[in-house]
Amino acid sequence: MVDGKFIAYYRVSTQKQGESGLGLEAQQAAVCRFLNGGSWQMTGEFVEIESGRKDSKSRPRLVAALSDCKRQGATLIIAKLDRLARDVRFFLEVLDDSGVDIRFAEFADIDPKTDEGRMLLINMANFAEFEGRRIGTRTKAALAAAKARGVALGVAGAANLRANIDQRQQAANAFAASLATTLRGFKLAGLNQRQIAAELNKTGVRTAKGGEWSQTQVQRVMARLGL
Repeated sequence: MVDGKFIAYYRVSTQKQGESGLGLEAQQAAVCRFLNGGSWQMTGEFVEIESGRKDSKSRPRLVAALSDCKRQGATLIIAKLDRLARDVRFFLEVLDDSGVDIRFAEFADIDPKTDEGRMLLINMANFAEFEGRRIGTRTKAALAAAKARGVALGVAGAANLRANIDQRQQAANAFAASLATTLRGFKLAGLNQRQIAAELNKTGVRTAKGGEWSQTQVQRVMARLGL
């Protein structure tokens, strides 16, 4: 079980990442599993659309997440190590110089603050960079072969993916707003998040996807509302 404040950072590239396990929903599910149990608060979520080999200047959402972590004394939680970076140098820059406690959901038992944990994570970062370079090499070869066949190559629609994520965020904000009065009432009544989830389920209120509530889902909505 984990305790304290957490801020989540999710990164997706401009490529389709559904079945790869690196999509936004898969990352959110991994973070939820990591936070299952304990006494914790999710105080923010940041989504980045960028390549894993770009530096901090190309990662405004990561910079913002780290800044919020420092301000709140929160831990940055990331689903998978390669969602932070596929570049060892950049990975170490964030790990060692950010001044923020960072945890990875896929390596729940590895603490970066320990010598052993740091060593293991660096090895994993090396593999992530190697894997990223191989993906780049294969992609270039495939594009060259397609071009040689006369295929007109287009540009991946980063703007389309951004619009899709923005639309999801707007829908989530609207759904949270519709529950603001109810959640404030429960909070004023002294109910904790687990009890609020139980009350919502008892009264037939469904989640945005039509399912039953869990403590994690209540936490997300309350964090979105600043509660």
